[in-house]
Amino acid sequence: MSETSASEAFTVVIVGGGTAGIAIAARLKRQRPQLSVAVIDPSTTHAYQPGWTLVGAGVIPLRKTLRQEGGVIPKGVTWLRASVASFEPDERMVTLSDGRRVGYRRLVVCPGLQLDWDAIGGLSATLGKNGVCSNYSAAGAEYTWTCLQTFSGGVALFTQPPMPIKCAGAPQKIAYLAADYWRREGILNRADVEFCLSGDALFGVGYYRPALQSYVDYYGINVQYKHTLTAVDGPGKTATFKVTGPDGSETSVTKKFDMLHVTPPQSAPDFIRSGPLANSGGWLDIDPATLMHTKYDNIFGAGDVLGTSNAKTAAAARAQAPVVVTNLLASLDGHPIPASYDGYGACPLTVSYGKVVLAEFLYGGKPAPSFPYDQRKASRFAWFLKAHVFLPMYWHMILKGTDPQVPHHQEWAKES
Repeated sequence: MSETSASEAFTVVIVGGGTAGIAIAARLKRQRPQLSVAVIDPSTTHAYQPGWTLVGAGVIPLRKTLRQEGGVIPKGVTWLRASVASFEPDERMVTLSDGRRVGYRRLVVCPGLQLDWDAIGGLSATLGKNGVCSNYSAAGAEYTWTCLQTFSGGVALFTQPPMPIKCAGAPQKIAYLAADYWRREGILNRADVEFCLSGDALFGVGYYRPALQSYVDYYGINVQYKHTLTAVDGPGKTATFKVTGPDGSETSVTKKFDMLHVTPPQSAPDFIRSGPLANSGGWLDIDPATLMHTKYDNIFGAGDVLGTSNAKTAAAARAQAPVVVTNLLASLDGHPIPASYDGYGACPLTVSYGKVVLAEFLYGGKPAPSFPYDQRKASRFAWFLKAHVFLPMYWHMILKGTDPQVPHHQEWAKES
């Protein structure tokens, strides 16, 4: 890198100020306070997005899930409030949207993913009104709660697009909570609840499917597999789906609705997909164990942008952060890369108000519980974690780089 070609230069540059980026920055500064670190992110608001399921169900207010981005940037870390225009990895340079060129010795890429709302015809024009809601946006989550409260019967549709998406359990979590809320209000018997998903399995990890199916049956939810939402007519209250048959044939089906909860299609950010760091699928090309780029040994990655097979959850980002920090510092010191990520992810599946199926798993969908009970069984303990522990732990520990790493135990997973 030519020092004169860079507007600014840092030892470590982190692209993305979300869960992974802030946790990694905090850990780096705790371990090496004198390290020169910068975070690139244009957002002024930092969100605890796993909490939006609870916002949509009226359990917590939206404000508890939001903070000013500047308030979570670790002390001593430079915040470059801009978006990335391009990468020049051979020059060890990142070009920003405002024209600045930022040099680095080590780069951490963790910008998350993007929500492709416009990929569904008519959705952007009707989201947040006409009974069309989504827990995948801050304002949408608040409107979800409005929709649950004002629903008096009829057809309620919940959708899930093709994988990968962030928090793959979220599209069905709100379906369970909605059904439980309407059950308590005495109107579930007047509701036709459908969960329409693009895939052919209720959940990606088979170990937990029977437990989830029992709640689908309990609430009388009709699961429609191979249904991909393609268009929404908000004023007309219709949703159009592409339906894939067993023989691969495709047909179009239009359904009437009184409430529609949409999970949008998702992809890596455009500047990743079109840049030199992506794999053939458009995701960050990272070794799944070391979290080092497969081509550039001075670049690491974490979070939802990774082209790895682990679940895209906050729990995964939390587990990846110490691996990235350990390996990055070893790389700076000229030592062998010592740490390995096992694909850990977690999904607290809120199957009712007060109960959660706590799904934890590794690469290959191997169950890996952290607690010595059968986590396929919905528990109040797991609800307590989801509703009362995880949020303060996020703000006061994970983003401060001090959160405890609770070990997970494959041997605790009980046989069916």
